[in-house]
Amino acid sequence: MSDSLLIRGARAIATCDDRRTRLQGASILTDGRRIAAVGDESAMSIPEGTRVIDASRHVVVPGLVNTHHHFYQTLTRAVPEAQNSKLFDWLITHYEIWRGVTREAVHAGAMVGLGELLLTGCTTTTDHHYLFPRQADPHLIDEEFRAAATLGIRFHPTRGSMSRGKSMGGLPPDDVCQTEDEILRDSERVIDAFHDPSPLAMTRVALAPCSPFSVTEDLMRETARLARDRGVRIHTHLSETADEDAYCLETYGKRPVALMEDLGWIGDDVWFAHCVMINDDEVRLFAATGTGVAHCPASNMRLGSGIAPIPRLLAAGAPVGLGVDGSASNDSSNMLGELRLALLLHRVTGGADAIGVDDVLWMATRGGARVLGRDDIGSIEVGKAADLALFNVDCIGHAGAVHDPIAGLLLCGDSSIADCVVCNGETVVEEGQLVRADEGGIVEKANAIARGLVEQSRDKAAREPLGRPR
Repeated sequence: MSDSLLIRGARAIATCDDRRTRLQGASILTDGRRIAAVGDESAMSIPEGTRVIDASRHVVVPGLVNTHHHFYQTLTRAVPEAQNSKLFDWLITHYEIWRGVTREAVHAGAMVGLGELLLTGCTTTTDHHYLFPRQADPHLIDEEFRAAATLGIRFHPTRGSMSRGKSMGGLPPDDVCQTEDEILRDSERVIDAFHDPSPLAMTRVALAPCSPFSVTEDLMRETARLARDRGVRIHTHLSETADEDAYCLETYGKRPVALMEDLGWIGDDVWFAHCVMINDDEVRLFAATGTGVAHCPASNMRLGSGIAPIPRLLAAGAPVGLGVDGSASNDSSNMLGELRLALLLHRVTGGADAIGVDDVLWMATRGGARVLGRDDIGSIEVGKAADLALFNVDCIGHAGAVHDPIAGLLLCGDSSIADCVVCNGETVVEEGQLVRADEGGIVEKANAIARGLVEQSRDKAAREPLGRPR
């Protein structure tokens, strides 16, 4: 039996190659883990036993790339106490719940987040796991790798960290932080255990102190040194809100980007989440140095943080990818939905021509690949990874969009569940369902753990005497 796959006669294909080529009626042949041919099927040498998918009703895009997430937060979606909070208040509320996170909870949250990403066309994702409560297993992040291997998604997570708790002037409670020695030792362990620098790798690792208000300057420097010694990338949240700007000015005497520059955190091996508050000089700095940005429009809107200057970053040539962010600030891991929001948000302030469909699709594919330092994903070209997402556009929500079915994926806003997703040459979503896991079981387990986490936090709050600091 051949391990090749033929996606036959697609309604439309967005290749996301350097010319942003679009094809109609063309086919895609994969040979194991790579794309072997794109174009006219009659010119292809198709091995006997090749599996065939009829794509005449589908738009095919490269597997989407998610550049920022927090999987464990899927367990605290729509918590009433934080539905109308800005970032710092939102975090303070959630830290009290996240104190109870366990290894089982991390695995359940990862299965939810990864499953939803796959179902909405994402084949490569990162995750920023920075939460290691004192009472929990110190190897929580290992559960994310286990979940990714189960579902068959390409995984590029970051070993996150928090070292500056309330007692040191930070935002998080002390008991969800670790010492800098613990963080650096486990960062090395995670690199040794999971990082694969080879082409088409299914797992790669980056290091990611959480934010300027939850780690020390020493940890930022030492993390960058370790990462560069080991050849991995570095990531953190930056310039997300006006409150963060004020905190950095008061604590460090400088704006967040200037702080990162002083700490050696500018360069083509760095990417920052959000960057809502950056100015024109900082845009030019990112472009000149290849410093990347993970744009998270849904989260920025949900928390009222503002609108990142994405059109300016793109025009300057800075690396920009899309991220759904944590599912307690987005309340979704819908990757295709994030593309639609990115398309619409920047037209609010920049006008109808501020950003186009192809620009957003590029961010979600080639842009994300560049941000993560990968040249083997993000486009439908011979030799690239066999990562593909097929969306059925023969449905009522796309009726009338025959003029440009690729644009219709973003503009029509119909259901964003992919009909078929191929990752690393393997079909991992078929007929709109996960192939390698039971969705009902994932949902049932996650809901049970989510209820327990929130109820435990509320019970603890009710027992605490009035006025006692939390």
